Amino acid sequence: MPSLPKPRFTRGTRGRGSVSLPPAEPENAQPEVVEGPGVRWIHIEQPQPSHRAWLEERFDFHPLDYEDVSSRNQRPKIDEYDDYLFIVLYFPRFDKQVGRLNAAELDLFVGPDFLITLPNQPLQPVEYLFERVRTNDELRENWFGKGTGYLLYKIIDACVDASFPMLAKMGNKLERVEDEIFAGNSSEVVRDISNVKQEIINFRKVVRPQRAVFGDLERTKQRYLAEDMDVYFDDINDASERVWQMLETYKETVEALEATNESVLSHQLNDVLRILTVLSVVFLPLTLIASIFGMNVHVPGEGHIAPFWVVIGVMLGVGGGMIAFFRKRNWL
Repeated sequence: MPSLPKPRFTRGTRGRGSVSLPPAEPENAQPEVVEGPGVRWIHIEQPQPSHRAWLEERFDFHPLDYEDVSSRNQRPKIDEYDDYLFIVLYFPRFDKQVGRLNAAELDLFVGPDFLITLPNQPLQPVEYLFERVRTNDELRENWFGKGTGYLLYKIIDACVDASFPMLAKMGNKLERVEDEIFAGNSSEVVRDISNVKQEIINFRKVVRPQRAVFGDLERTKQRYLAEDMDVYFDDINDASERVWQMLETYKETVEALEATNESVLSHQLNDVLRILTVLSVVFLPLTLIASIFGMNVHVPGEGHIAPFWVVIGVMLGVGGGMIAFFRKRNWL
């Protein structure tokens, strides 16, 4: 385990709410900071190189951690150092511009008296919690007074809980797809099934590798979380498992709906082919009779009108008899 110097964040005057940083720094390099009893929460959304410079002036984080923050090809993980934890997590986020689920990365630095959140794109649960502690003095005193471990729990728990409304919408889509299938609109729901299936696959890509990270987080929580709060990180692990179980259920459901839709389409095709086959069989003897009496040779009754009506009557009788036979056998 690397041994690094303790963060050299210079403490200012204890204040309530957002802390103003020195105005001499570039405006775009100033992150949002909330300070409470013994803890500072620094929030940097979509970090830029100027933010890295700002952090390097105040913290001695490992250079590889800064590279991981800048990189967009990381996996969920926890790096444990002597003085802090570096955590990379991913959470599902619905992108309205493209109309599908994407993975939003959340990087965190956790120390004894500070917590830094660096989402690579807006994460509503994190923004909501930050605004609450910034504007609510009582809430800030309560949460920050329990240490960075408890604040870390609240952030991760909010992000995990944000998955459940997405899963509920996904479940509603599956119910609508099922109704459409049995309403006879099987051909129209093929695209809907494909879209829901893709959402489930994307969701599973985000959740699957993170399950192990939550297990590691549960084992490393003792450094910054009081012993009487062990159940909190257990709760995160349980919520993550519930999300995974729901995804497994949805995966099985969409596969069953896909198979059902294919079966319904197959039955519809069979019905069409059956009707076409019956019509072909009915018209086959009629075509034969018409072909015989339409030959360019002398036939009985040639030149008289009566045989024509006799042939028509025979054809109607044969056709009607065959249709009656098919209906009796439930082939029509």
